[in-house]
Amino acid sequence: MSKPALHWPVAALAEALAPHLPGCAVEVVAEIDSTNSALMRRARAGRAAPVLLVAEAQTAARGRLGRGWQGGEAGGALSCSLGLPLAPRDWSGLSLAVGLALAEALHPEVGLKWPNDLWWQDRKLAGVLVETAGTGGAQAARYAVIGFGLNLAPLGGEGFSTPPAWLQALLPGIDAPGALARVAGPLAQAVRAFEREGFAPLAERFNARDVLAGRPVRLSDGSEGVAQGVGLGGALRVRTPVGLREITSAEVSVRPLLPVGGAG
Repeated sequence: MSKPALHWPVAALAEALAPHLPGCAVEVVAEIDSTNSALMRRARAGRAAPVLLVAEAQTAARGRLGRGWQGGEAGGALSCSLGLPLAPRDWSGLSLAVGLALAEALHPEVGLKWPNDLWWQDRKLAGVLVETAGTGGAQAARYAVIGFGLNLAPLGGEGFSTPPAWLQALLPGIDAPGALARVAGPLAQAVRAFEREGFAPLAERFNARDVLAGRPVRLSDGSEGVAQGVGLGGALRVRTPVGLREITSAEVSVRPLLPVGGAG
């Protein structure tokens, strides 16, 4: 396998992770099928040590609901996954907590679209994919694989379900190592805090960045309503003609019906 083309501050990344994930390894590869898939394979083989796996290019990147994810040319996106044993009392809202940590570490204008996307100006900047595998240890503990893909530069091509945004429009000149340096420590800290406290302490901060709040939305089951933010457990609240509905299933997609120019 070829060596990574970019300079990655591996030692500094490990140091940023250490207070929250002692001994966490940092691995960088030039190309892989999917960082999430690779760590899930390791977990199923019994390898449950904490690790941050970064790939300069992915050949089979995945998003939520099994969708493919397009990250553009190598260097045009940041693709990585954090794997660690995790035992929260309630897993609900983990992807929201991850998205919030990334958004707050990146820029004040980055917004959040339930349940796992970062948006800027009604365009998709990043996506989060959380998967788990049994560790064979304590019943509550599982190995969590927390992956995200962050667009850095403009993407070519067509057929995007949501038009793409890119971080260099907000932070000119930033590259993948620089973006990872911004988010690695805050991400690890947020995941550990979630393990202790769950999503409830984060709901207000999430709602402050919620790009769907107050907007008409359509769910993948065909129903419509007005988004009303998220509850303490991370459920999306939608006001429908028959009352307030709480959406908790990760198998449900939500789309705004009306664009709002400049939404953060």
